Amino acid sequence: MDRRGPTLEDVAREAGVSRATVSRVVNGVRNVDPGIQDLVRRAIERTGYAPNRAARSLVTRRADTVALLVSGAGDAFAARVFADPFFGRIVSGAVAYLRGRAMHPVLMFAESATARRQVVDYLRQGSADGALVVSLQAADPLPGMLHAAGVPVVLFARPPEGLPVPFVDLDHRTGGRLAAERLLARGCRHPAAISAPQDLPAGRDRLAGFRDALARAGQGPAPAVDGTFTVDSGAAAMTRLLAEHPEVDGVFAANDLMAQGACQVLSERGRRVPDDVAVVGFDDSSVAVTCRPPLTTVRQPVERMAAGMGELLAARLQGTTGGPTHLLFRPELVVRESA
Repeated sequence: MDRRGPTLEDVAREAGVSRATVSRVVNGVRNVDPGIQDLVRRAIERTGYAPNRAARSLVTRRADTVALLVSGAGDAFAARVFADPFFGRIVSGAVAYLRGRAMHPVLMFAESATARRQVVDYLRQGSADGALVVSLQAADPLPGMLHAAGVPVVLFARPPEGLPVPFVDLDHRTGGRLAAERLLARGCRHPAAISAPQDLPAGRDRLAGFRDALARAGQGPAPAVDGTFTVDSGAAAMTRLLAEHPEVDGVFAANDLMAQGACQVLSERGRRVPDDVAVVGFDDSSVAVTCRPPLTTVRQPVERMAAGMGELLAARLQGTTGGPTHLLFRPELVVRESA
């Protein structure tokens, strides 16, 4: 019984073209007439031909695979990644973009020095064409290691100073300003913040934008307590704010999970949201809708940003020059019930 699958010769016979033409279409050679390409692709569908990826990679020197890397540290690293909907949105946006271009994502984690070395070795060997990197540390060495190894890289968030790596980012200062303006419009006279870690540029920018907007409105310095992007840290920060500043009537939390934790504590303490204390989150994740009450929040277009990472990487892999080296996205306020 013949178990061989359809071959290039079968496709060529079906399409009425040469084997060499079919090979050029399969391998993505650009100077093939669009009409011929379409003819060959229809023949591939009719015959059920599946290219030999290993053989194809020898011709194109491409793996058609992209590493989606999440880099961080600490015992709770994996738990945080899987608990925070933010990371799921990045994966969703990146996968949607890559699939549309026949590129396959490989999800990888680098939570330790050993894991970082393994990741760099894997990519240096050509096992993937490049990497989309999401880092949870301000001083993460991985982007620099990948750049030094010659691996095409795009970062989610601005790279460390002096590292010439493409990136996507958000205008975090404007996001903080939008949160402040919403609380002021609600009539809050004693706003406070549950801030992101201040060693992260995004954390500093969100808090700075919030405080700048309050200062322009004649408000004094807003108290702030750092959280770590988790529900528990938001609850702990809200507990501390109530103990040290019981007059607080408005809270800006630097992500939705911390805002959810704040709402839980306020409810336990008999503070009504938004009547007694208005709450604004950040991200517009699924948590914003499931929180009680639903969160007013600053939307970060994470899926579009992740697709933007794919665009920048694809341009680099194609050797495109003169294009953008980074993409900066603007936040927007989404008004629900909490503020």
